[in-house]
Amino acid sequence: MPSASELQRLKAKGRLRYFFALFGAAFVAAVAYVDPGNFATNVAGGAEFGYMLLWTVLAANLMAMLIQFLSAKLGIATGRNLPELCRENFPKKTTWGLWVQAEIIAMATDLAEIVGAAIALNLLFGIPLFTGGLIGSAMAFALLALHNKGYRRFETAIVGLLGVILIGFLYEAFKIGPDASGVAAGFIPKLEGSDSLLLAVGIIGATVMPHVIYLHSALTQNRIPPQDDRERHELINFQKVDVGLAMGIAGFINMSMLAIAAAVLGGTGIDSIEGAFEGLKELVSPAAGIAFGVALLASGIAASSVGTFAGQVVMQGFIDRSIPLFLRRAVTMAPALVILAIGVDPTRALVISQVVLSFGIPFALVPLIMLTSRREVMGAGFENHRLTTVFASLFATVIIALNLFLLFQTFTGA
Repeated sequence: MPSASELQRLKAKGRLRYFFALFGAAFVAAVAYVDPGNFATNVAGGAEFGYMLLWTVLAANLMAMLIQFLSAKLGIATGRNLPELCRENFPKKTTWGLWVQAEIIAMATDLAEIVGAAIALNLLFGIPLFTGGLIGSAMAFALLALHNKGYRRFETAIVGLLGVILIGFLYEAFKIGPDASGVAAGFIPKLEGSDSLLLAVGIIGATVMPHVIYLHSALTQNRIPPQDDRERHELINFQKVDVGLAMGIAGFINMSMLAIAAAVLGGTGIDSIEGAFEGLKELVSPAAGIAFGVALLASGIAASSVGTFAGQVVMQGFIDRSIPLFLRRAVTMAPALVILAIGVDPTRALVISQVVLSFGIPFALVPLIMLTSRREVMGAGFENHRLTTVFASLFATVIIALNLFLLFQTFTGA
């Protein structure tokens, strides 16, 4: 008689134990969807255009749900992560090219996280931005060190920080009560000029994160090894719940950010994170400002540690090499510390970093769609349904088209 699988042993321990063992990978990925870059683009979007760009946040979040599910499914079905499968299925030059752009994206990602944490420490405690960047980096590295003591500890800490962000914005939403009719109108697709397009692309860049497209497949690939195809299907079906809950929370937080900025800063000419903090303190209550600052700090620390973890997955998968986490942390945080040292407007740096991130999305998304559509990669019965591939390809096309149009406007001044 064959021995019981790990999944069967978990079931024998009770439904709650089973649920919590499977639950959590999507929440680690979800932290990247509420990082400081989201704060910057959502605050700017709400302050400059009111509720108009809410539809963009919703659309990007729906895209993210499908994308993260495909990544999670890839890891479970193949037992491999996306960078590894790219190395095994694509030419060497293509793989190295994908790795180089992924490392550039990692730097843009870390820029957003460290700058965001530095801004939060400055707003809450008056710490200079450069010093705050160093402290934020150290805090993120300490959080990442929990991974060495067991992945579940790291995951629990990340979920806890996501909870802090959620509580902060639940408080803000109930305290402020954004205009219901304005919120409803914001879900009707509309753009007004190149500035709104820039922010729309930035919102997509901030919401659909390339590094966690790579990471999610690594989080699920060996989490609970399936014994057979039936268990693979069971694990994949559970990911629909995990991804739906995690991305639903991230979507609520992002839409709350934009709606709160529209309600508090709309028409004031203030569109920065610092302005949002001061506006909430003065126009709502000191506690509202503190809640915003604490949520921003939790976001920066959690997202930075997840980004560094993703960087290790990217390097090991694409080129089968690795470097010490401390060295990776030092290299990826360098651009952010330079930005803080020379006095570049931090909110503007955050918004631009999100536009850079949006250009990395196709290089993660297209390989993901290609590989999850191949039966020889996924195994019989695990490849994408045709309709899934159509929707995912449509999302990729929309994102790529937006980026090309933005490039055209940037370089021609049209």
